[in-house]
Amino acid sequence: MSTTVVRSPAEFEEQIQRYLYERSEEGRAVRVGEKEVSEQAAIVARYSDLFSREQLRTLQEEEARADEAQREWLYRLRKTCEGGLVAAELAERDDELENAILAARIAFKGEEMPLRTAQAKLAVLGSYPDRDELGEIYQDASAFFNEQRLELMRAYEELEADLSGDPDPIARNEEQKQISMRDLATVLAAAKEEIEERFLALREKWFERFLGPEREEQPSSVHFSYIRRLSPLESTYTKDRATEVCLATVSGLGFDLSETTIRLDLDDRPQKAPRACVIASDPPKVVHLITRAQGGLHDYQAFLHEAGHALHYASVDPSLPYTFRRIARDHALTEIYSYICEAITREPEWHRHYFGLSEEEAADNAGATVFLEAALLRRYTAKLQFELDWWADFANAGTESEDYARRLTASVGMVYRPDGHLADMDAGFYSADYLRAWIRHAQLRSYLIQEVGEDWWRSPQTGEILRKLFAEGTRPTSEEIAVRLGFDPLDTSALVAELNA
Repeated sequence: MSTTVVRSPAEFEEQIQRYLYERSEEGRAVRVGEKEVSEQAAIVARYSDLFSREQLRTLQEEEARADEAQREWLYRLRKTCEGGLVAAELAERDDELENAILAARIAFKGEEMPLRTAQAKLAVLGSYPDRDELGEIYQDASAFFNEQRLELMRAYEELEADLSGDPDPIARNEEQKQISMRDLATVLAAAKEEIEERFLALREKWFERFLGPEREEQPSSVHFSYIRRLSPLESTYTKDRATEVCLATVSGLGFDLSETTIRLDLDDRPQKAPRACVIASDPPKVVHLITRAQGGLHDYQAFLHEAGHALHYASVDPSLPYTFRRIARDHALTEIYSYICEAITREPEWHRHYFGLSEEEAADNAGATVFLEAALLRRYTAKLQFELDWWADFANAGTESEDYARRLTASVGMVYRPDGHLADMDAGFYSADYLRAWIRHAQLRSYLIQEVGEDWWRSPQTGEILRKLFAEGTRPTSEEIAVRLGFDPLDTSALVAELNA
């Protein structure tokens, strides 16, 4: 008869480090197109003795009697154990869905291609009618998996409610994030109204420039990736200069990526996901920065965004416990650092310095990035509002949502389909983490301008300030950073001022 292994918190943390490393590396291989079959379930099976309800109870008991210094460490280990139990139960179904999507092919103009290739193609396809056609085919193919997505979400929700003892998904996530998501949604809805006049003027200008006179009054959302990539500007922001310029930009802050543990993956592969990312397999020793350049200013923005994440994880104090190097309550902290690096592309002088543009051209192109930032903020604010209502009535959730389509269409000015919400939903209310980072990076930028000056974006002094923050790893919360900077966590004034400038 087998005996359940129950480890001490320190022993559990040591094994978690190995487990998360293997899962991260497997996820990386699939994401970058080195593998076409995900084998996460096999990794979970190898660590089957790591997660058990007995182990969870032991961590809960240790946490309950711990002093304040140890309680946060134990809390994060307990939540990791909960997540491991969920993964052990559902990894095979996750793999099944992931592999089905990887295997799916669509036909467009006589060419057969994977879904991910079609998704990437939408960002660079120059013809408006062709994007409309391909986008419709892609969305139909993606929606085919909605029943499977929803069934898996129901399984996750049922298991997470059971393990945590809290049947309310919103309350569970608020407890973990230590915020009120309703309060966050309220202040961001007000901010959305404050920037509306400026946003509408920018939208008219850039829709005309990017989509042309043949566009509908409300274009389909399939054109958003083309707009977001700022593909019509690719003659200036060429694919082949992206790495060179971004490395030089980061160097201006005093960071030399060649002297860090960051591993760059910049290759283009058919099954490589088009969305750039960082995978911190074992920070600070193993940190992957992954991009898929396709031409356009967004290549530069995506590289700098992910460089912020990568520098954060690669600069973590190695003497910290593994938990505070890798495991966070949520993603809102590290997103601050990705956003502040990406914000450099909204500085007109950056465009003049690296691309030889006139003052007028530089200001114009920087204005395009402000438009994108405003559009994304409004999109994610609508997403959070939708997700809060959707999860509050999850028992009646379906594979279509008119509320999703209505909210996002109204906020962005592009038509979103009712069957797109499940593919557009990240786990754990990630939309709230992005939105907190939007507020926080604007506060940080305001602080840097005050402390360093208008040239904060090319000053090693900025790098020194960031290094001190990076060294703390994942331990602080986003809201703690706000207080240190002298702001209320829900103060959106710096963000509104930046987007209305």
